[in-house]
Amino acid sequence: MSAPREPIALYVHWPWCLAKCPYCDFNSRAVAAEDVNQAAYRAAITAELNHYASITNNGALSSIFFGGGTPSLMSPDTVAHVIDTATTLWGVQDDCEITLEANPTSVEAAKFRGFKDAGVNRASVGVQALNDEDLQALGREHSAVEARRALDIAGAVFERFTFDLIYARPGQSVLAWEDELDQALSLGTEHISLYQLTIEPGTEFFRARVPEAGEDVAVELYQLTQERTAAAGLAAYEVSNHARPGAESRHNLTYWRGGNYVGVGPGAHGRIRSNSIAKPVTSATHQIADPARWLDAVNKHGHGTAKTRTLPAPERATELLLAGLRLAEGVDRARFSALTGLDISEALDPQGLEILSAEGLITLSARTLYVSPEGRLMLNGILQRLLA
Repeated sequence: MSAPREPIALYVHWPWCLAKCPYCDFNSRAVAAEDVNQAAYRAAITAELNHYASITNNGALSSIFFGGGTPSLMSPDTVAHVIDTATTLWGVQDDCEITLEANPTSVEAAKFRGFKDAGVNRASVGVQALNDEDLQALGREHSAVEARRALDIAGAVFERFTFDLIYARPGQSVLAWEDELDQALSLGTEHISLYQLTIEPGTEFFRARVPEAGEDVAVELYQLTQERTAAAGLAAYEVSNHARPGAESRHNLTYWRGGNYVGVGPGAHGRIRSNSIAKPVTSATHQIADPARWLDAVNKHGHGTAKTRTLPAPERATELLLAGLRLAEGVDRARFSALTGLDISEALDPQGLEILSAEGLITLSARTLYVSPEGRLMLNGILQRLLA
C-alpha cells in the first residue's frame, strides 16, 4: 500500500565562492569563477536528479532551493537547465517556490533578470551587514552601497525576495544594531533572516579566537530584534526568520516540519520518506562533500551519495523536535506520529516537560507542542532538558 502523495522539496548545492568568509562553516570552496567547469557540474547534477527522481516518484516539487556557496555565480543557462530537468522529472505544484541565493556584487546583481527568466521566483540575498567596516570584518566581497543596489534590483525583478543579516558581531553595540535593523526593515522586504553570530569550529574566526557576544548583550540584542521585527509586521515564525503572514520560506518550512526533501550536489543532505504507510521509515542521504570526489563518483555511478541511512524512530523523533520547536507554530502531534510511529509524549522527558510547562516555557496541547516566545530565547537549554 502506498502513502498519500506528499510534496518534495529539492535542494541544489553550488559549493564554490569567490572567497571563503571567516565565519562560514558551510561546504564551500574559494575558487575563481573561470576555474569552475559549469558544463561538467550541470551534467553531474542532471545525473543526480535522474537518480533521485527514480526513487522518490510519489510527489511533485513544492520548492527548489539553490544554495551554497554562491549559486549566483552559476550561469542563468545552468540554472534554467536544472529547473527544467527537475520539473520534468517530478512535476511541480502550481505555487512552487524557486529560490536562489545571491551575493550582492554588481556583476551578480546584474544577472537577476537572467535568473528570473530561468524560472527563479524568489531571491535570497546574503547582505550580512549594512556598513562597510563590518562587511570588511566579515570577509564580504561587496560594499554597503552594492548591497542596497542589489536589494533594489531584487525587489524590482522578483515578486518575492529575502535577505540575511548577522548581528551580535564583535564590538557591536545595542544602539548600533537598533539603527541597522531599522534601516533593514525600511528596505521593503516581506522576509528577513537575522542570525546571531556564532563562532563555529573549523572557521577562520574560530582559529583566530574571535569572541562571541556576552550572554547579557546577546539577550538584549535578541529581544530588541523580536520587538522591532514584530512592530514592522515581520514577526518571527522561526527563531531567526521573520516574515509577513504568507511570505514564509516554503522550502525551509519543509525542513522544519519534517517533510520530504532531496539534496543534490557536493555535501547536500536529504530526507526521504518511504512510500509504505504500514511503518513510517525515513532515510537520510548525504552527498560526498569534496566537489572533485563528488564529480568523479557521479561520473562512475550516476550519483555522488556518500551514504544512505534509515533513521530509527527515536532518532527521527529527536530530529523532528530539534527542528520543529524552532518554529513559533511548534510541532504538530498528529504529523509527528505519522512520521515516527510514536506519540510525542514518548519522545519527551516527563520531568523536564513538567518543569518547563510549569515555568511557562513550553506547552503540550492536544494538537501541538510549542515553545513560548520567552522560551525561544533559551531554546538550546530547553531542548537539552526536554530530550534528556
